[in-house]
Amino acid sequence: MTIRENLDLIDDILDAAWTVPLSGGRCVVDIEKIREALDDIRLNMPGELKQARMIVDDRKIIIDDARKEAESKLKIAEERAKKLVDTSEIVKQSQQRAKEILSQANAQSRELKRAANEYVENILKNAEELLLNSLQEIKTTRQAVRKPSAVPAVPSPEIKNEPQTPAASDDTSKE
Repeated sequence: MTIRENLDLIDDILDAAWTVPLSGGRCVVDIEKIREALDDIRLNMPGELKQARMIVDDRKIIIDDARKEAESKLKIAEERAKKLVDTSEIVKQSQQRAKEILSQANAQSRELKRAANEYVENILKNAEELLLNSLQEIKTTRQAVRKPSAVPAVPSPEIKNEPQTPAASDDTSKE
């Protein structure tokens, strides 16, 4: 019999016991049956205790294995999260650096355009001034050619004060 069955037998023996009158609730039981049940419990106990110990030991092993596996998975997850954060941080830094480079390139482009426009404006202004001077000289020369009896063609004081360009001096030397 198992321990449980023996305990149930002892319980049945106690229920069937008769009370002794005027003893304050004491009962008479069959001692031999109780001793047999207790002996049977003692004989069965080591096997069931051994089985219980094995279950407890197995439980400890299973819990330890589960704990180790959980720690391992947690460590892997933390490493992955760290890599993702590092990668994300690198991407953010790269994007920020790219924005800075693009901003600098745009600023340099604007500055180069401004400088080029200024340079072209100066060149065109100088060319316009030279053309105006040349036109004035041409007009003066034409007038002088039309009126040969008039005063010889002397450049006007305005033209004398202005610096002559190589193109203007070449035109006068050809005459």
